[in-house]
Amino acid sequence: MDNEHSLNWLRELLETAKAEGTDEAKRNTVASVPTSLIESLLHDSVSTGSSNELELLGKGIAASPGAAAGVLCFSSDAVMDATDRGEKAVLVCNETTPADEIGMRMAEGIVTARGGMASHAAVVARGWGIPAVVGLTDLEISSESMTIGGILLENGADISLDGATGEVFAGKVQLLKSSEEMDEVETLLKWADEIRSDQIKIRTNADTGEDAARALSFGAEGIGLCRTEHMFMGDRLPLIQGFILSEEKSDEEIKSLEALMLAQREDLSEVIDAMAPYPVTIRLLDAPLHEFLDTENSEEWAEHNPMLGTRGVRLAILREQLYRMQSKAIVGALEDVRKSGKQPKADIMVPLVSDVKELNLVRSWIEQEVSSLEPELRPSIGTMIETPRSAITAEEIAGGADFFSFGTNDLTQLVFGFSRDDIESRVISMYLDKDILPSNPFEKLDQQGVGHMIEHAIANGRKTDPTLEIGVCGEHGGDPESIAFFFNAGVDYVSCSPFRVPIARLAAAQAVLSSAD
Repeated sequence: MDNEHSLNWLRELLETAKAEGTDEAKRNTVASVPTSLIESLLHDSVSTGSSNELELLGKGIAASPGAAAGVLCFSSDAVMDATDRGEKAVLVCNETTPADEIGMRMAEGIVTARGGMASHAAVVARGWGIPAVVGLTDLEISSESMTIGGILLENGADISLDGATGEVFAGKVQLLKSSEEMDEVETLLKWADEIRSDQIKIRTNADTGEDAARALSFGAEGIGLCRTEHMFMGDRLPLIQGFILSEEKSDEEIKSLEALMLAQREDLSEVIDAMAPYPVTIRLLDAPLHEFLDTENSEEWAEHNPMLGTRGVRLAILREQLYRMQSKAIVGALEDVRKSGKQPKADIMVPLVSDVKELNLVRSWIEQEVSSLEPELRPSIGTMIETPRSAITAEEIAGGADFFSFGTNDLTQLVFGFSRDDIESRVISMYLDKDILPSNPFEKLDQQGVGHMIEHAIANGRKTDPTLEIGVCGEHGGDPESIAFFFNAGVDYVSCSPFRVPIARLAAAQAVLSSAD
């Protein structure tokens, strides 16, 4: 069913419910609308039959919904050049990094040879509403051309992708634009919000004022994950590099920290201001060092497995001033927004904790830095539950945390022992074909393993603190089936990419209805 037919079907359904005029009719309508229909209405799609006229190059992982067509570009610089010429561009590369984000934002669509649902390309594309296909394993790329299935395409050739199916085509598909008239969707989601009420909140993952504002327009009720490492990329990358490579307590460290704090304060003020009075949960720095440093030339910081290395709270304990600086920036941002006449609300989240002693140490530093704030402005201090040990020892960790937020992307990696960027393209498809796994665990939560650990952590965390606030900020927070599990497990909110907020609102209401049956 294309977007026009989908919208007509939804319109008829709503009119019937309005004519009946009962709460039961509203509930039945909300329960009967597939979340996939709402997702399709919010994105461009491939015109029926259009793809049949083009040559199918291959099929990868459908990482971000929507369809796109444009000229083939192999770098972010090439995307920017094409855009300057007035052309629509599709970025095709082996994988993306934070350094590519300027070009990624300008691309109509993104295709990568490596990666999976939780890769950098996939997460960023979903957050910005850009169609993406990742893990196109047979794709070979050079500086000026690509080859797949014996087909050669050169820089500037026409290429298309369907982020809903994972298909990539040579040539330009005809696109059906997303519906401009969305009153029907707004009515449905309003009914959904009435049903879920205060039983489960929907927040968003956002790192800029622009993304926060977009999420608000989609109905977000706060930010569940603001990733501060995203604020250190681009022209600010030398600042964080200078800090990490400087001697502790040296003049270089002091200068780097001061510059970082000013930049961080400015960015956080923008995000908190855009979301006020809704809460913003700010995750302190958590990124593998290889994303910041050229570790080949920084041997002291080189790691064999950086995804399991000096990340999050570990780096903070090695370099105490890092999280102190970020806490000071948060204090400044809250004061800035308060002066503007708004009511700011921010919480601080400590990432990658495995032991309560890590959290207690870092918490003592944060509390010292925020003590100057008026009581009503002081942030709550919580932690991400993303390592198996933190989930297992949740009863202890809850003694040092005001809230838990499950980082289900890393928790899934560590419970399975999967490297998400490698395993999805190489192994997951085979596991699905052979029925070893029922679904991709990075798309739908593994309820038996990862889910069991989440339930254990919630139950034991609330033994220590029955009022412990619990959220989910991994990508599973936007998956309808996973949302139903989280609701039944007792989470207070789920957080997802801005463009998935409408889907999460509907899915959460449907979870409430199912639990009442």
